[in-house]
Amino acid sequence: MARSCSLREAGLCVGAVVQCVIVTIWRERSPAQAAMLNPALLASLITAAAGEYHRAAGDPMPWPLAFLVAPMVLHRRTRNALPRTTRTHLANWLASHPVEHAGFARRVHALADVVREGLRFGLAHSMLSIDDQGRVLGTVNARPLSSTETSALINKAGFVGKWLAKLDEPATAFILLNVKP
Repeated sequence: MARSCSLREAGLCVGAVVQCVIVTIWRERSPAQAAMLNPALLASLITAAAGEYHRAAGDPMPWPLAFLVAPMVLHRRTRNALPRTTRTHLANWLASHPVEHAGFARRVHALADVVREGLRFGLAHSMLSIDDQGRVLGTVNARPLSSTETSALINKAGFVGKWLAKLDEPATAFILLNVKP
């Protein structure tokens, strides 16, 4: 959750205002939240999506698309309803899955802070990099070595990255999914 605070509160200078991010302290997170929304997992999901996007499109993934990956993958019903191949256009999939579509924008906004944490974690630990045009590159192989629920999440994140690469413009995904900043 974000709040406005003055730079004076932050001890930096007088009179200016900056956006501060308040991160939930780990001991205040429930075990389920700590397991499923931890920065390392989010960074792995974004890394897998960015890697597959890059392989499919030939260009790095635009960073705003990172915010669509987690809501598609972490929400079990949406994850299980994803198409088997990238030949299914996002618009067609949404038309045939109205329930998943209905709550998607809300999930994007609810997960935005943890996605930001995952991006920061991935950048800090060299799992991700940002090119000079602000696009995300996965710098490690995020493909899992075993078959666990985590590996299923990472594999689906890679699929989502490849699927989003099929769209002409990143804005198309946000418009179709009814996600607004």
